[in-house]
Amino acid sequence: MTAKSSKMLDKQGLIELEEGDDIRDSPRFNADIAPTKAHERTWSKWNIAALWVGMSICVPTYTLGGVLTAYFGLSVGEALFAILLANVIVLIPLTLNAFPGTRFGIPFPVVLRSSFGILGSNVPCLIRALVGCGWFGVQTMFGGLAIHLLLSAIFPPWRALGGVGEVIGFFVFGAMNLYVVIRGAESIKWLETLAAPLLLAVGVGLMFWAWPHMSMTELLAQPPSRPEGAPVYGYFFAGLTAMVGFWATLSLNIPDFSRFARSQKDQIVGQVLGLPLTMFFFAALGVVMTAASASLVGQTVADPVNLIGMIDNPFWVSIAMVLIIVATLSTNTAANIVSPTNDFQNVAPKLVDHTRGVLITGLVGVLLMGYDLLQKAGIIASGVSLESMYSNWLLGYSSLLGPIAGIMAVDYFLIKRQQLDVPSLYRDGQAYPAVNVAGFIAFGIPVTLTLLSLTTGTLYWFYDYGWFTGSILGAVIYYVASLLLSPLPAVTAATGIEIDKLP
Repeated sequence: MTAKSSKMLDKQGLIELEEGDDIRDSPRFNADIAPTKAHERTWSKWNIAALWVGMSICVPTYTLGGVLTAYFGLSVGEALFAILLANVIVLIPLTLNAFPGTRFGIPFPVVLRSSFGILGSNVPCLIRALVGCGWFGVQTMFGGLAIHLLLSAIFPPWRALGGVGEVIGFFVFGAMNLYVVIRGAESIKWLETLAAPLLLAVGVGLMFWAWPHMSMTELLAQPPSRPEGAPVYGYFFAGLTAMVGFWATLSLNIPDFSRFARSQKDQIVGQVLGLPLTMFFFAALGVVMTAASASLVGQTVADPVNLIGMIDNPFWVSIAMVLIIVATLSTNTAANIVSPTNDFQNVAPKLVDHTRGVLITGLVGVLLMGYDLLQKAGIIASGVSLESMYSNWLLGYSSLLGPIAGIMAVDYFLIKRQQLDVPSLYRDGQAYPAVNVAGFIAFGIPVTLTLLSLTTGTLYWFYDYGWFTGSILGAVIYYVASLLLSPLPAVTAATGIEIDKLP
């Protein structure tokens, strides 16, 4: 097929462009957010599964059981069931929103251009980016603490640095993360594939280590912290919403990874294999380890980094801290840097390339963690607990991101019927508007209701179940508004661009 041929779909869902149909000069295009080429689609179902194992095994996952029992009033059994059910539920938007990434090879910001408009896509992109930068800072804090404890075990005088040593560890660990992502998708793929089996083996080992020091029967028999006689469903669904919110970010930007998948089957099977059971197992490990900590170190400790740091054996502490650093690195690079990097590029593709996007993500993450870093350095007094922050943040941002997930799925499957005019997604003034009014109406109404519920105290259930209420309402409003306000673009048989064929 020559460059002069008409646009034709090949068996991989890629097309060639007509002569002169060059999008590289468009202000909405750069090589890093361009559709993936055929030879870049190398991720098998095992690579996708390894990605999820690497992202799921992290310190925040370890603490989820404690968050649900302490702040949502659930028993241990109810908390573990909520975590498992939430991760089965979140597979639905994850697999659905991954479809356009795999079929067209386009990242999350470009997928959003279809539902929010070429310029309008920057609003949900920057919301997603801000959440990602926040999580980058939180995870980097854990990684920095692990580096501090590792150096303290190897060089005892380092321990005297205290919080200053943690701050140094924060910046060292942050630089490690940025380096991995700057090297590109294959670097992330290599890291996740290496880390996944190692982390699973370590998790199983920790479970066997802690199991003799606690009674699962007694643990499950502990009464919940909610008021006695209070119905369980309200507490359970609030906790379920927060747990769905844990991966609400990835349910949006999953095209950033699925664009490298070999096929739709690979992305679906890989996600099913990698996510729910890993999240359940590592959250259960956190519950077991916390329960056993009193016997292991003489006090109850919910944070695995501090728990291991209390072990009076420098060799095992050093080994454990290296593993925690690997676990946190595998989570942070994929879950919290890739999407903001692409999102910042979407704002100004000709000015912000992949490397600059990574550096901006790192800078914003540091700024968002500025208060905590000053606190650790002893410059300001201590603040709120991290678990309390999780409980409020997970509910809050899930209310913001739920409508976007619903809008994306409805746009692709019901409005566009899995057909996108990809060249027009990279140009102004063609098949897609600068701002898609239907998308902003569908996003604005659920967000407004959430703000009203918080400020007035009415409809508080809308906030408590924010991801579910937001995604469902956003999806329904978008479908109706699209039919009424937005004429469908004239989509041809074209479904992708093979960049290798560009002149």
